[in-house]
Amino acid sequence: MSLTDAVTNSRGQVVRIFGLPLNALRMREVVEIAEQHICSREQLLLGVVNVAKVVNSLRDAGLRRSLEEADLILADGLPIVWLSRMLGSPLPERVAGIDIMNKLLERSNAKHYGVYFLGARSAVVRRVVDIVKEVHPGLRVAGYRDGYFREDQEHEVAEAIRRSNADIVFVAMNSPKKENFLSRWYKFTGVPVCHGVGGGFDVLAGVTKRGPRWMQRFGLEWLYRLVQEPRRLWKRYLVTNSIFLVLSLSMIVRSRIARLLSAFSSPEF
Repeated sequence: MSLTDAVTNSRGQVVRIFGLPLNALRMREVVEIAEQHICSREQLLLGVVNVAKVVNSLRDAGLRRSLEEADLILADGLPIVWLSRMLGSPLPERVAGIDIMNKLLERSNAKHYGVYFLGARSAVVRRVVDIVKEVHPGLRVAGYRDGYFREDQEHEVAEAIRRSNADIVFVAMNSPKKENFLSRWYKFTGVPVCHGVGGGFDVLAGVTKRGPRWMQRFGLEWLYRLVQEPRRLWKRYLVTNSIFLVLSLSMIVRSRIARLLSAFSSPEF
């Protein structure tokens, strides 16, 4: 399998980067697809990848399998979008997981969808529910619980989600726990739209803050997070960003060489 190529399926172009099939979709298209699944009651598992998750998926077979089971995989990181453009198979834009969550909350308010909130600490998820009820009164809170449960409690958690009759479930847990949980249980829950949002509840509750708009536009939101939590994140960003940079440069060089060889072998040359 090549490191990067592009094919077209029923959901637009699929661009493979490091073997992961990323969907070349814009935010509005993702939200429209999600709404179609809510209306049809067919299930949709959303996956998002940033630099850290791409690198970790290269050495964590379980995480990679869980990602590949998603119906849509989206680029939650500008470096991935930039790399796709340099490789000649451009993704149209960054589609951040937290932005998907916010857009779906807005639609849920307008269409009275039911949402289940799973993840974060108990105080945080309760705060999220309180904020959502205030800001999006048209939304139905189908249920909620924190993300601190053992593996032998997963069936109990999934059963609660199934009984809630939710239209959407947001899972705010660290990788690879959220990807693996959704991979194992999203079919069982029967929820039309399942989306892992990582630290999205912490942001919504005001525990952590997103970087300013200009940092988001220039792909520097990771630096803003690093300043907020240096002890926890410095090693992660130092290691994963360095690995991603080295692998990306290698891919770009290989892609350019392949193009040159293709040009030289052309009958018109």
